[in-house]
Amino acid sequence: MGTKSSRLQGFYQLNPFERLQMVKSFDGLVDEDLRALHGGHGGALTIERADKMIENVIGTYNLPLGIATNFRINGRDYLIPMVVEEPSIVAGASYAARMVRDGGGFETSSTEPLMIGQVQLVNVRDPDQARQTILSRKEEILALANAQSRSLVSLGGGARDVEVRFFPTSPMGPMLVVHLIIDCRDAMGANAVNTMAEAVAPLLAEMTGGKVYLRILSNLTDRRLARARCVVPAASLARDGLSGEEVVEGILWAYAFAAVDPYRAATHNKGIMNGIDPVLVATGNDWRAVEAGAHAYASRNGHYTSLSHWERDAQGDLVGTLEMPLAVGIVGGATKVHPTAQAALKLLGVRSAAELAEVCVAAGLANNLAAMRALACEGIQQGHMSLHARQIAMAAGASGTLVDEVARRMVAERNIKLARAEEIIAELEGRTIGNPTHN
Repeated sequence: MGTKSSRLQGFYQLNPFERLQMVKSFDGLVDEDLRALHGGHGGALTIERADKMIENVIGTYNLPLGIATNFRINGRDYLIPMVVEEPSIVAGASYAARMVRDGGGFETSSTEPLMIGQVQLVNVRDPDQARQTILSRKEEILALANAQSRSLVSLGGGARDVEVRFFPTSPMGPMLVVHLIIDCRDAMGANAVNTMAEAVAPLLAEMTGGKVYLRILSNLTDRRLARARCVVPAASLARDGLSGEEVVEGILWAYAFAAVDPYRAATHNKGIMNGIDPVLVATGNDWRAVEAGAHAYASRNGHYTSLSHWERDAQGDLVGTLEMPLAVGIVGGATKVHPTAQAALKLLGVRSAAELAEVCVAAGLANNLAAMRALACEGIQQGHMSLHARQIAMAAGASGTLVDEVARRMVAERNIKLARAEEIIAELEGRTIGNPTHN
């Protein structure tokens, strides 16, 4: 594994089929895997399988699947599959990973995969006594919870602890909330957590004399964290007449903006999730749950702020860290139903949910770096411009080599609009059009 390199020079210049063949040679994929990654021709999600996944199915919906290159994480090289519709994300991740590679790559770690199941109790007459009763009978509660998932327990997971929280006021009155702390191993864990919470609810009601309402997992998975750190040599950041020191300075001011201003922090953190969500989608994970946990975690100290932290070290190099909740799985759910998710996991070669979480957090830190470097150097629009121009060219009816020529002309003119694309197409095809009606 250590001999493989994700530094695939010229990868972006290949056509999709050539890229697929290079990806195959990286990680020993078979033709069936390639069909699943490629989509089309029956290789991706069938309508029959989709019909079993959600309700009222009438079809499937395709998104681009790209490969982020250059990633080295804990000394190992990865090609990272990303499913996303927004231009610049895959390129940004790959470019940032190349700069981080100059500093030795990403260092990552993670905590145990602990999830929280919540049971809400109301009309509890003596909350203090109820809390004491629950905690004194903790082993009984844990045993009942673990009886619901003997397979999880056999793998070393299961319910580990019980906590009790009291809210003296709420819009409806006081409530007691019991937390089950559950080790979910390589699963995301939603089904197991919810099943255990449901199972212990009647026992908790009996112990406290209260009435149970909600019994459900929390997506603020602050016991299940993933962390990434990178060092970017200042010299690797130099470009377009800007010294590395100047770029580091600009990036640190961009970070400082997000650290103090929630309006900026929301967009800054969205840039982090630009790197994480596409990996979650590619691997069949619940990106909405991770989003919810990330933004809640960003507010954990009473105000919304940057999830990442950036500083300059004694050598003048840029150092970035990111810690956040990341509840992901490599077993169960869509990861075992969707053929493309299975192929994406095989391409990644991750051996645990923790490793997948660490890949995700590295991708998030990479995209954060790419966005801040772009903003500090030339503004985000320039990075988006050529891909956006291609989309506009195709919307105007261009195809084949005409797409690139129309896009090139619009970017050079800095006039990327549908009406201008139609004019250029007409000019290149030697025909005339009337007054444009599009803006």
